[in-house]
Amino acid sequence: MKTVLKLGLPIGVFLLLAPFLLIFIGNHLLHDSGIPEKAQFIPAKNKQVILAFFPHPDDEITVAGTLHQLASEGHAVHLVCLTRGEAGNTFGKLEKSELAEIRSKELQNSADLIGVKLHLLKYPDSGLKNLGLDSLINIANHWINELNPDILISYDSKVGLYGHDDHRLTGKAMENLYLSRKNESGFSPSALYQVTLCSKQIDIALKLSDGFQKNYPKDEGKGLPEPDFSINTQKEFSTVLKAMYAHESQKDVLKDLMPYHDKVPVWIYSRVFGREYFRQVK
Repeated sequence: MKTVLKLGLPIGVFLLLAPFLLIFIGNHLLHDSGIPEKAQFIPAKNKQVILAFFPHPDDEITVAGTLHQLASEGHAVHLVCLTRGEAGNTFGKLEKSELAEIRSKELQNSADLIGVKLHLLKYPDSGLKNLGLDSLINIANHWINELNPDILISYDSKVGLYGHDDHRLTGKAMENLYLSRKNESGFSPSALYQVTLCSKQIDIALKLSDGFQKNYPKDEGKGLPEPDFSINTQKEFSTVLKAMYAHESQKDVLKDLMPYHDKVPVWIYSRVFGREYFRQVK
């Protein structure tokens, strides 16, 4: 009995400490301590209008924690989605028109969970390059004039997170527009932030994600812009997961975004994956 008790104590201590060890290792592997971490995107007391501008249903998941935080603090958060996601992969199970209807409903459910106002457009999924950059700039300009946002959020203009043409062109259109108009007196946005990743996340994504492996630039100089800061979204993480689950038709694709999320307790997972990285365009 004494031997069992002697063995039981260290085993119990190990089991108690193991989750925290996992959190420590996960943060070391995924995050750069040199990048500032902020608790809030903008001060809660200054109520502002936010415009998140993305091409596809489920793109909002990349910043869902930040958007939910902003909405919960009383900011007016708008999500403009350029397409209905009809080009998503269903392995031949659905026609494009059927998938568009399904993904439109999924996106509305996700937007409701996050707490944002959805503006869903019907431009061609995976066909934004055929519209041309000037047309995308005009679309972005229309929504800025319509909503008068104080803050803009979109993809980067170099990669589009992992190399999707629609992502990159959407980010480039918003960046070009912002840089060309930011000094105009009638232009409402004071800042543009782009979704990005730290170098450690990119390294992990290149090992685990098919999308990154296929599309991410091989030349390091053409990769994602370095983040200026990250937002701690641990408190919002349960909502992030619910919003992700809303995109049922894309569950296989979204496994790349949050690997093993269904195998690790949320209280542990949120302490590792509960950060979203941004670069400010200047």
